[in-house]
Amino acid sequence: MSKIIATSAIKGAYRIIEKAEDLLKASQEKHGPDKTLEFPNTGYYLPIIYSMTGMAVEKLSDAEKVLEETRKLLPPVPAEKLWLPYLGGTLDAGIATLWAEEIIEAIKYIDGPSPVEGIWLGAATDVIIRERGIEFVDGTAPGFAACVGACKESKIAVKIARELQEKNIYVFMTGSTDGKTMSEQLMEEGVELGWDTRLVPFGKDITATIYSLGFAARAALSFGGVQPGDYRRMLLYNKDRVFAFVLALGEVDEEKYANAAGAINFGFPTIADTPIPEILPRGVCTYEHVVSNIPDEEIVTRAIEVRGLKITVDKVDIPVSFGAAFEGERVRKENTYIEFGGNVTEAVEFLHMAESSEVEDGKIEVFGPEVDDMPEGSALPLGIEVLVYGRKMQQDFEPVMERQIHYFINYATGIFHMGQRDISWIRFSKDAVKSGFKIKHIGTILHAKMHSTFGNIMDKIQVKIYTNPEDVAVLKQKAKDVFRYRDERLRTLTDETVDTFYSCTLCQSFAPDHLCAISPERPGLCGAYNWLDCKAAFEINPTGPNQPIKKGEIIDEKLGIWKGINEFIYKASHQKLESFSAYSMMVDPMTSCGCFEVIVTILPTTNGVMAVNREFSEMTPCGMKFSTIAGMVGGGIQTPGFIGISKYFIASKKFIRADGGLKRLVWMPKQLKEEIGELLKERAEELDMPDFLDKIATEENATTEEEVLKWMADIGHPALEMEPIM
Repeated sequence: MSKIIATSAIKGAYRIIEKAEDLLKASQEKHGPDKTLEFPNTGYYLPIIYSMTGMAVEKLSDAEKVLEETRKLLPPVPAEKLWLPYLGGTLDAGIATLWAEEIIEAIKYIDGPSPVEGIWLGAATDVIIRERGIEFVDGTAPGFAACVGACKESKIAVKIARELQEKNIYVFMTGSTDGKTMSEQLMEEGVELGWDTRLVPFGKDITATIYSLGFAARAALSFGGVQPGDYRRMLLYNKDRVFAFVLALGEVDEEKYANAAGAINFGFPTIADTPIPEILPRGVCTYEHVVSNIPDEEIVTRAIEVRGLKITVDKVDIPVSFGAAFEGERVRKENTYIEFGGNVTEAVEFLHMAESSEVEDGKIEVFGPEVDDMPEGSALPLGIEVLVYGRKMQQDFEPVMERQIHYFINYATGIFHMGQRDISWIRFSKDAVKSGFKIKHIGTILHAKMHSTFGNIMDKIQVKIYTNPEDVAVLKQKAKDVFRYRDERLRTLTDETVDTFYSCTLCQSFAPDHLCAISPERPGLCGAYNWLDCKAAFEINPTGPNQPIKKGEIIDEKLGIWKGINEFIYKASHQKLESFSAYSMMVDPMTSCGCFEVIVTILPTTNGVMAVNREFSEMTPCGMKFSTIAGMVGGGIQTPGFIGISKYFIASKKFIRADGGLKRLVWMPKQLKEEIGELLKERAEELDMPDFLDKIATEENATTEEEVLKWMADIGHPALEMEPIM
């Protein structure tokens, strides 16, 4: 490899480690060795260190031990006249750099300057990892670009950011060039930053780069079932499953070289816009390791090629940028040209089947005023009627397709959409209208995206858009009649009324042996896929992750075990699993990836179970935080007494039915209890327990298993009278 790169990276590592040692010494003198050292709201401690060594850094004295290990990893700086193969030592220096930088960034949370200040976001919480990680699992986010430094000028920064967004790639920004950062360049141009737009400003210092690589490390721990300390599997997992790369923008100094060496360990190559030495042979990375002197207009394409990313981008004929990365943009009131719905006007979205003779593919009509007819600051009613015809089209697919209207419209930059059915709200920004975006372009988007997404089940699509109050009122009444029918249809769908469940193996890209068996009464554990979604997905992509599973002969009705389901999961789990129980967490429970919204675990002395959602970061009555429990449940393993589920499955009639059902629930966080409270109340009334919701403890009533048991005794919880759960 290049001696220049090796020398620079190793020198940079020495400098960063010395800085970490100085900061740690000063912090210990100020606070003492037992001062807590952590990133906020995570159970993964300092995640790169934790994933690679298994060491849980919890206080300043723990960091001292890690820095001793970094010194052992550091090779000597290459001699000027001696030529050696430097790759191994350089990679070790890169690892040492990342460990030291995690300590530096964690100390900032104690002594400052705060990593969270102004535009800087600092460390991602476990909630963010889960929310964003699902996008990496299902492919809506193919990878991330760790952008280090700044572009030659702000316009170039915008161009690179937009190109990455249009390809749905996350942009993690750290470091500076001549005191300037890419994040600041985007701010100068009025570009919205944040997790919602996939333009994430982690920090101005080069040490903040560990937030990018820490994201990857936590993906391996939470989704891949990689155990802390299994550094080889963690690094291979990232090379094979997390498609990331580094864009080195501007001058590359020794500390940036050291970070690039750290990234190479993960299989993440570096692509630079300056003429630095290259490392072209394959080895640790899939293809080249370092590629340099790439022109600004080619750097994104070249980076995707070097990392081996396969990206499909829909071209939609509208005058603004389009892609899933723009979904999270907000259009504020002061930036709005025109809006529809919300609390201002009536709005409704309605997709339905029609006969072939009634649908003219690609026809888009606007009945009523267009944007051109309205002054800035206007509000109009809006009715969107989407007519579809297809030989394979079914009524059950209508709500599945209709829900996508929200996402597809949001993919247009400068367009904001919220809600669905008859409670939608849309805003067009001034910039979007200035670029030429009109109401008719909603139809253009829906025509293009419905065809590309649902082309296997529909052949033709026509869009009618109404902006006259009387037309919108008529459409709304027509739609509400259909909405009522659909809701009633969903209520009658049960596990007993169908002979087919559906698999979901989307998460096998992250957890190879895991799959969900989705039934009408048990949605996917991520909460994003229900039985109807999977039914439609199979028709759309017959070889995709959602395959029909014939239930076959019933083996155990109480547990929810069928011969056909077991045969399927045995094959789909690569012969790792022989049996699934749909209705039990104690006997052969369903496996989990890391995407679950909620974990349910037994509290033995209470004869009941607790449920904890990912958003809850405190200690739970089982003696573990969410992230610690997740490490026991994720990765496609069966752990009796633990299951990962979606939030709304708790209110299902099939929720751990074989183990006693809802009556077993003794504790859950207040926020989760409030979120699904109405559904729980409805289910409790069906069980003739109208006051049951009040008997479920929260963190306000109990924080330990002993306190939960006391609460149950005081309030008379029914689980105390049930047969033993174990």
